Amino acid sequence: MNAIASPGRGILLFVSAMAIFAVQDGITKNISNLYSPAQILMVRYAVFVLLAALIATRKGTFKASLRSNRPVLQVVRSVVVITESAFFVLAVQTMPLADAHAIIASTPLFVTAMAMFFLHEQVGMRRWTAVIVGFGGILIILRPGAGLVEPSALFALATAVGYALYIVLTRLVGQTDTAETSTMYMGFTGFLLAACVAPFFWITPDLAGWGQMAAISVMAATAHIFLIMALQHAQASVLQPFSYTLLVWATAVGFLFFGDLPDIYTIIGAAIIVATGLYTIYREHIRKAKTVLVPPVK
Repeated sequence: MNAIASPGRGILLFVSAMAIFAVQDGITKNISNLYSPAQILMVRYAVFVLLAALIATRKGTFKASLRSNRPVLQVVRSVVVITESAFFVLAVQTMPLADAHAIIASTPLFVTAMAMFFLHEQVGMRRWTAVIVGFGGILIILRPGAGLVEPSALFALATAVGYALYIVLTRLVGQTDTAETSTMYMGFTGFLLAACVAPFFWITPDLAGWGQMAAISVMAATAHIFLIMALQHAQASVLQPFSYTLLVWATAVGFLFFGDLPDIYTIIGAAIIVATGLYTIYREHIRKAKTVLVPPVK
């Protein structure tokens, strides 16, 4: 039976991964004021490296997974993703999870804006309009004119920009390298970078601290496995819109564990960002369909 034959199961796995990520983010927020981002990420990436090695050896040889046609770009991409992960930890130190994820939900809009410059994609007026309207949603959340912009909100915005750049660079390296190679580079580069910085800010965790760091690492690995399994049952274009369920899960986790609920400005801004993000995903799907049906003249 064809693996891409159970979209319902794929969606369930994908949404479950988003729920796990939300709980992981909640634990990250809980320990973010106790340990440095580098220390938290070093433990996370240590587990991620093991997961990446297992995936690589299962699908081929370990040595083959380290061969890249664009090694410099792979390293840059990996540095970008661990940097945006550090920004996220800094953001949720003082910012409610729902507010942080409402801003990070703008990632598809930044991907659209960057795709024209990095991937030389044609971005039509409709998608540019959606991007501009979506940025309006970000401004509603940040309310810069009211003097309410906090560093944590800027860290969340930096997370969205960094994650968008990571996605675009992943598309670039995906043109020549396998997914296993990209995973290995991200794991090893992330771990080595965090390990170089973490000793300068190291605080020996107590039993509860080690337990929470272990939980974060296991959850991250589990969620990534669920994502891989989801893509075996449903196409990425089917799953992508469900990434916004992370915002719902993050709101629930924030309320249950920290008593945080988004204010009316965050709700309105998030609604605009999600609506415009879904529209850009839809237009991207239409653009790819047209590209397949009507190949461009060279």
